Amino acid sequence: MRIQTIETFTRGNVSIVRVRSDDGAEGFGQIAPFNADIAATVLHRQIAPQALGADPADMEALADRCVEANYKFPWSYVCRALAGVDTAVWDLRGKREGKSVCQLLGGAPRGIRAYGSSMRRDISPQDEAQRLARLRDERGFGAFKIRIGKVCGHDEDQWPGRTEALVAAVRQAVGDDADLLVDANSCYTPAKAIEVGRMLEDYGCVHFEEPCPYWQLEWTQEVAAALEVPVAGGEQDNDLAQWRRMIGMHAVDIVQPDVCYVGGLTRALRVAAMSAEAGLPCVPHSANLSMVTVFTLHLLAAIPNAGRHLEFSIEPTAWTQGLYQPALEVRNGEVAVPSGPGWGVRISPDWLARAQRCVSERE
Repeated sequence: MRIQTIETFTRGNVSIVRVRSDDGAEGFGQIAPFNADIAATVLHRQIAPQALGADPADMEALADRCVEANYKFPWSYVCRALAGVDTAVWDLRGKREGKSVCQLLGGAPRGIRAYGSSMRRDISPQDEAQRLARLRDERGFGAFKIRIGKVCGHDEDQWPGRTEALVAAVRQAVGDDADLLVDANSCYTPAKAIEVGRMLEDYGCVHFEEPCPYWQLEWTQEVAAALEVPVAGGEQDNDLAQWRRMIGMHAVDIVQPDVCYVGGLTRALRVAAMSAEAGLPCVPHSANLSMVTVFTLHLLAAIPNAGRHLEFSIEPTAWTQGLYQPALEVRNGEVAVPSGPGWGVRISPDWLARAQRCVSERE
């Protein structure tokens, strides 16, 4: 069995990938969202020549070959494009064997606890607190993540006093029993991050994400060493050598690979294994309801060091609606891992028909 064709279907923020083998089997995956048209071009130009004719049963070798063949182009777009092929191959393999991806990995479909992930910094503390309390009551969320500071903020808040007011308001609204996570999106220098972290500890926060610019590992290490609240990070990282360094120096307490950013499920599993060996939990980044959250569900259902929660976006994103069925739902604070073969979801034929199609084929 060999990979015969690789197709991309691109609309807006999303590019779906279909891989077909020479015996007619097929599987669907997805390139990382945002600038998906660029990543689709990279796929056909730089990934497809390595993948066509390859054995889909040996994704480890294929992933390494794709990265090494493009060593002059590290890392982002090559890994984003590779993720599309990798995730499509996992779907193909699951369908061929009549198993879900998590079963291929030794896990089993089940409910995964979710945290409601806010993406907003334009919302007042009071309004954010009210909507999270409403979601707790409506969907049973027992955990939430909120956005503090400012993206790459150089110690500035989104507006003066917002972070302190937000954390206090949300904690009061959702109660002491809810897990409260925060994301600083590379906002702080170490001194400021430690100051903010002490405040987070006072409010019982359980997750302080990307407190410093993510490329400043020594800064993040300093913060993690100083605080009791666990420091999380890694969503942006796709170089496995950087991951080994990050984990080895204990720059973070919680590892957060993104399946679509790191280069697919195969490479995400390597990061999860590194973190398991170091005794660290893995809570993958899955900040939108495209296929990345489906991939993450299967990953969490299979690895031994899965963290307490799945990241589940609470934002209404029109560009993910109708992409696949069945749609993911939070019920009593949990999301079920799709149980059908492969990823367990069906890409909408109507969505595919409206997308821009490009194909690479084995000669």
